[in-house]
Amino acid sequence: MEKEVLVKVENVSKKFTTDLKDSLKYGFSDIIKSLFGKQTSKELRKNEFWAVQDVSFELKRGECIGLIGHNGAGKSSLLKVLNGLYSPDKGKITMKGKVGALIELGAGFNPILTGRENIYNNASILGFSKQEVDEKMQSIIEFSEIEDFLDMPVKNYSSGMRVRLGFAIASHLDPDILIVDEVLAVGDLGFVLKCFKKIDQILPNTAIIFVSHTMPMVARICNQIILMDHGKVEYQGNNISKGIELYYNKFSNNESNTVFDDGSVEIISCNHNLKDNTLHRHQDYLITLQIKLKKELNFIPKVYFELKDKDLRPVAGIICEINKELKGNNLTYKINVKNSLLTLGNYVMDLSLSNPLTKEPMFRQNNIFSIVCVGDRQQWVPFELESELELHQN
Repeated sequence: MEKEVLVKVENVSKKFTTDLKDSLKYGFSDIIKSLFGKQTSKELRKNEFWAVQDVSFELKRGECIGLIGHNGAGKSSLLKVLNGLYSPDKGKITMKGKVGALIELGAGFNPILTGRENIYNNASILGFSKQEVDEKMQSIIEFSEIEDFLDMPVKNYSSGMRVRLGFAIASHLDPDILIVDEVLAVGDLGFVLKCFKKIDQILPNTAIIFVSHTMPMVARICNQIILMDHGKVEYQGNNISKGIELYYNKFSNNESNTVFDDGSVEIISCNHNLKDNTLHRHQDYLITLQIKLKKELNFIPKVYFELKDKDLRPVAGIICEINKELKGNNLTYKINVKNSLLTLGNYVMDLSLSNPLTKEPMFRQNNIFSIVCVGDRQQWVPFELESELELHQN
């Protein structure tokens, strides 16, 4: 039996104004027009821009969609439209059932009320009776791990305590739809792992909309993905890996990838001899790095390449340290990587240069180039094992 559609978003757009005076003027004008039954403007006016433009998707019970993109891509604005905090300027949203949301740190909390009072307050908004909340209260308290502070005003809570309480409430009140923004990143590792365990428990009966900049989290729970850029959908589909790869590509070959530069070296070029950036398993490849010294040095800089997988987790390191007399200010490093045994998938390479004498960093650039490893998945590496069996008779 096909599961019911709980969230249906049809060509939704939301615009904002960059100028405060224009914002107040347009807002007042739209209110007056609405009072008299007149149509408000659906097109951009002076100093307006589309924060969300023409977004559509469906989400069934048991599905999780991930919204990814750079800061300012429109993810949080879309969540606020879905949660009813903003009205869409275009399009239609249909949501069925109870909606639990964890969008902004402390959103939905009355800072004057205690944690316990806020639990009842949030539950009443979702339509729960006091008796129903009483039955779930202990479970919420135990999950949040803030029992000693439950009767303290929420305004005195730390950011981590607010996230704990907010997620505990949102996930324990049996939501049909759960909306979660990046706020989980505020929690410590132990609590985040507990949150994902809870998500695994409720997902079969819930539709989840999840926003995060942490791609391993997105890859773990989402079966749909939307990559947004300046309010528009750049990629949408069930291929989570492709969406994440396109997200990472946005930060490749970008000056912002240079995270440290003491001004002593200039990178002339850094490349490899792989055709179409494709590496076959067991294939050797050559990395060539050319640098120019901009300052007089008495040493040859130490080079370190760090290989990261599609989730930006380090998987290997390559060190090139040369003890020779320095001659000239143009250096070329040639590093031959033999018999690569990477698993299949996409990788990026980070570059670091440092002083081999003092260990001080000189230069670092992330994503200096990317490669994709391909080949036969059956090319396993054999292990030589020694086995011994002992038989004991009772």
